[in-house]
Amino acid sequence: MSVLEMKNVSKIYGELKALDNVNIRVEKGEWVAIMGPSGSGKSTMMNIIVCMDKPSLGEVFLDGVDISRESSRSLTNIRRDKIGLIFQQFHMVNYLTAVENVMVSQYYHSIPDEAEALEALDRVGLKDRAKHLPSQLSGGEQQRVCVARALINHPELILADEPTGNLDEANEYIVLELFRQLHAAGTTLIVVTHDPEVAEAAQRTIVLEHGRVAREVINEHFGAKN
Repeated sequence: MSVLEMKNVSKIYGELKALDNVNIRVEKGEWVAIMGPSGSGKSTMMNIIVCMDKPSLGEVFLDGVDISRESSRSLTNIRRDKIGLIFQQFHMVNYLTAVENVMVSQYYHSIPDEAEALEALDRVGLKDRAKHLPSQLSGGEQQRVCVARALINHPELILADEPTGNLDEANEYIVLELFRQLHAAGTTLIVVTHDPEVAEAAQRTIVLEHGRVAREVINEHFGAKN
């Protein structure tokens, strides 16, 4: 069963085709990396997947719903209910503790539940840092809080945009190991990255060039730890 399917998707801005007849499919529980140089269409694709934009042509199905035909209000609800987002910039609220930052995501989805937020932090190994402010956390710890925040509402899809871009090698390893655990638990992951090592951690890499899918690469060493 597919969580995401893009059929003949193009995004056109005047004379520019940011995406040009793109076809991709991501199955439930799959871990896919998206790579490509600047201007290849990665950001445009991500904005469409997370319901922030619509294609000019084609269809996009997210968990069976054609989001290319939904209203703006419906897209907001779909993004809230079905997608967990992790960014390169952590986007934490500076005056809230780690557990409160996780609970912010619950606030927009349902009802904040501190016990559930603490469980999410425990899942990423940070329950003992729950009452710390972002300024008291390392970059790697902040990103792990962001993973907990993305997981708290049990989304169908986790989409991570350059999730290790601000991390050193040691913390990159920690985050990738966390992704491995999430994948093993059945989480569907799409990771947008410039880093070949991050891409190689995924099952499959989709490479974009000039708005098109240039190639797909199966990671023959998937599951092996570095």
